Amino acid sequence: MSNPRQRKGEAMMNPTISWRFASSTSLLSIPRTPKSAFIFAMTFSSSSSSSSSSSVENPNKDDSSSSLELVLKYHNQTKHSLNGYARGPRGLDWANQPNPFRRYLSAPLLPLQHPNHDIDDDSDSPLYSTLFDSLPPPKPISLPTISHLFYHSLALSAWKTTGSSTWPLRVNPSSGNLHPTEAYLIAPPIPSLSQSAFVSHYAPKEHSLEVRAHIPSSFFPNFFPENSFLIGISSIFWREAWKYGERAFRYCNHDVGHAIAALSIAAADLGWDLKLLDAFGADDLKRLMGLPEFQLPEGKGKAELPEIEFEHPDCLLLVFPNGTSREHLNLDYLAISSALRDFPSLEWTGNPNTLSKEHLCWDIIYRTAKAVEKPPLIYSTSSSSIDVASFTSSRALFSHSSYNKLTVRQVVRTRRSAVDMDAVTCIDMSSFYQMLMHCLPSTGESQKEQLALPFRALPWDTAEVHLALFVHRVSGLPKGLYLLVRNEDHLSDLKTATRPEFEWTKPDGCPDNLPLYKLAEGDCQRLAKGLSCHQDIAGDGCFSLGMVARFEPALREKGSWMYPRLFWETGVVGQVLYLEAHAMGISATGIGCYFDDPVHEILGIKDSSFQSLYHFTVGGPVVDKRIMTLPAYPGPSTTVA
Repeated sequence: MSNPRQRKGEAMMNPTISWRFASSTSLLSIPRTPKSAFIFAMTFSSSSSSSSSSSVENPNKDDSSSSLELVLKYHNQTKHSLNGYARGPRGLDWANQPNPFRRYLSAPLLPLQHPNHDIDDDSDSPLYSTLFDSLPPPKPISLPTISHLFYHSLALSAWKTTGSSTWPLRVNPSSGNLHPTEAYLIAPPIPSLSQSAFVSHYAPKEHSLEVRAHIPSSFFPNFFPENSFLIGISSIFWREAWKYGERAFRYCNHDVGHAIAALSIAAADLGWDLKLLDAFGADDLKRLMGLPEFQLPEGKGKAELPEIEFEHPDCLLLVFPNGTSREHLNLDYLAISSALRDFPSLEWTGNPNTLSKEHLCWDIIYRTAKAVEKPPLIYSTSSSSIDVASFTSSRALFSHSSYNKLTVRQVVRTRRSAVDMDAVTCIDMSSFYQMLMHCLPSTGESQKEQLALPFRALPWDTAEVHLALFVHRVSGLPKGLYLLVRNEDHLSDLKTATRPEFEWTKPDGCPDNLPLYKLAEGDCQRLAKGLSCHQDIAGDGCFSLGMVARFEPALREKGSWMYPRLFWETGVVGQVLYLEAHAMGISATGIGCYFDDPVHEILGIKDSSFQSLYHFTVGGPVVDKRIMTLPAYPGPSTTVA
């Protein structure tokens, strides 16, 4: 199956860059005005290595220090620079393109239901714009609601075809449409689906569940609140590494964040809350999802390496009715972990299908993945309460008129990744502010805390990711560089880490509870394109952005396991941007290809205190009329295996 379209905006790269900026002092061509007196001088050098020094592993240090050094080494080694791109394949090996659909051969298949209503008739689904203020009453766990959850989060959304090529799209976006993310449902008995508690793998092409194992009937009543269930998320790194090489680990974790947000929104549509249970270690997740241990192959070069197709356990999500009291969310993690030790002895059914005949091993991905596996938390007491605040209005509806009257289901099922922007579409200032309001973890006095949908799913207390925005076409707002500070505790550090010439002023008309700051005025279209690997899409939209995370301090404070979680947070933000754009009648796409340290140099960042982890663009899409859209189900008769 060949897919000529991709989300990340990262085309296949030559080993060396054939194009350079004409002059390191003329990247920005901005007229001198009193308000843009210095931005014309913002430049970056051809080396741009301000924060690219790599750490060397020291075997004499403790494990946590060694893990952190490996993480920093991986991050710096996989940066794109003006002198070269991160290591990747020199060409696409189409004969070994990974199958995007994992199946467990011989596992019993439980078909899920397909909605019997037309996409334009979702009267029982709330309007998208209202979901951030209140949730509908929770629905019971049943075959229809479980079917709904997956259909509106991880299922196929359409098929595309042009010429001899046909490829599927999904509700959740993915780098290059390669979809490394897999999902598992772990649930109590569900009427008309299973008479016993079970572990199953979600098969999106069939919109079905593959039963992997039946689990003890006491597991859910003993350990989890009534009417709750679990979803496990894993990643197949090979699917991304096939195309992107060493940088693939970053993209897999972007996609984990997109999946968390997609599931959170779909659950909210059913009146359910969702929380990432981060107290469990990687070994617990492997046992729960029935995933084997991974051994790094010793072979080099192209070879048949089936172990490369293993699934890495990422996270575990608890889904429960909104309004469940805190006392019912008190989990005995040690007892649960102890119970999971018996899971490998269960009768597991099905063998994973082969995705490619031959593979290339990018070993730094697997060594880094091992280094960032989260150990289980050790508690002084055996139980701990999930920190779930009651769902309250986000108070982030600044411009109701910005949204089309679309339901949640309509927005998530029709979301598409833009391939090109028209360089014409303009949005008004109110719509821009509204979109950013929904990118905040919460509003009000506790703005930094992750309380709003879908950020409330994340277990770390406060936001770590901020948005550096290149504003191109927002009526009423001067073109230029802006920063959305998603955690105002970081404001002082951000000011210290960035250029002293920045203005740090609130733009006109900005809501009081939106911490948006204008840094510099000027036309940033050429700058945005240059920083995003010379891609026009970064400058042809209404605005583009880089997601800048508090980086090395967060890793040192919390542990190297926070590294993928920073990318998860960017993926959640990205999913909000996707949905906001589509709810307003425009489009968006993620950009994984950007020059890391040149971005930092433009901002003035000289160390690894903050790092740009994901780029995005929002604007008016260019629709390729040569490509035909087909229904997601039953799908075309001749498709990928």
